[in-house]
Amino acid sequence: MQSVKKLDNNTVEFRLNSPDASFLWHMATHYAPVLSKEYADQLTAQGRQEEMDRQPVGTGPYQLSEYRTGQYIRLARNPHYWKGVPRLQQAVIDLGAGGTGRLSKLLTGECDVLAYPAVSQLSILRDDPRLRMTLRPGMNIAYLAFNTRKPPLDRPEVRHALAINNERLMESIYYGTAETAASILPRASRAYDSDARVTEYDPKKFRAALEALGLTDLHLRLVVPSASQSWNPSPLKTAELLRADLAQVGIRLTIVPVEGRFQEAQLMSMNHDLTLAGWATDSNDPDSFFRPLLSCAAIRSQTNYAHWCSPAFDETLQNALLTQQLSGRIDSYDKAQQILAQELPVLPLASSLRLQAFSHDIKGLVLSPFGNASFAGVYREEGEEK
Repeated sequence: MQSVKKLDNNTVEFRLNSPDASFLWHMATHYAPVLSKEYADQLTAQGRQEEMDRQPVGTGPYQLSEYRTGQYIRLARNPHYWKGVPRLQQAVIDLGAGGTGRLSKLLTGECDVLAYPAVSQLSILRDDPRLRMTLRPGMNIAYLAFNTRKPPLDRPEVRHALAINNERLMESIYYGTAETAASILPRASRAYDSDARVTEYDPKKFRAALEALGLTDLHLRLVVPSASQSWNPSPLKTAELLRADLAQVGIRLTIVPVEGRFQEAQLMSMNHDLTLAGWATDSNDPDSFFRPLLSCAAIRSQTNYAHWCSPAFDETLQNALLTQQLSGRIDSYDKAQQILAQELPVLPLASSLRLQAFSHDIKGLVLSPFGNASFAGVYREEGEEK
């Protein structure tokens, strides 16, 4: 960012140090909100800067009415909302319930919408005639990252011989709540390469390929997060399936479960061979997948778990930012996906679908690919609006 300048009451000019076609996409995400300078100055003068988070102000369809930490958030209708007055008088977000408690509140009618239902709850939700479900492709990816700095996985031909039985993965882990991934970009992305194909699982072929490379007794270590992730509901079970798949091609796999921030420490120590990882973004721009996961700079920022660095790949990403023409950008991202298909620093596994369950009388609820839903146009079909 070089400068930010107000041109008039409705126009602001952002001047960048270099062209960046992804800038407007990133400005539209949840992690780049525009906050009130007047409010910030007022809070700073009073020494109450933390109120910017606890008592936020904005221009959305609802305004904060009450906030009880760890319990609930009560939002009141904003009569000055620029798109028109919302139909609901208020919306209450329950922060207290977890696990089966969330499901119980939906089934008893105490709550109207259940965000992020667990896979184990889907059969109950589908069988209840009082409920409706929304499923749509999500902007996320689960993948297997190879440590490309450690032999023998520093050789692309070895990485290509470690394919996975994706069909069994879909059946045993996701139960119809994900799409098989053929690219690091999810199918919901506008730059997804429709020609990308999932490698067919052929144990005999891959075993023969490894034997031809002189690798007949390969032992690898797989670092796995122990907790459920938004892109993978059961990482440890996934790891067990991978171990069984790799055993068919003559590879012994040791599973190393880790928790939270300890996974990052394990991956930066470079002692691992493989890791199960994932990524989700609030931006529909392809750069938000490619650059954080696989650029050379992402090694230093500790998000490139493959430790893979390709100047040709980085140059392709940079070229994609130099033009505002969508066709030109997609050509660059097609080339980027071709490089990844050849080098295979990571093996894409699945893109989770975004799920939401709600009462049958709730209308106008639209789920975005990023998993969030706006209540601006929501209303109750019958009875008094709550």
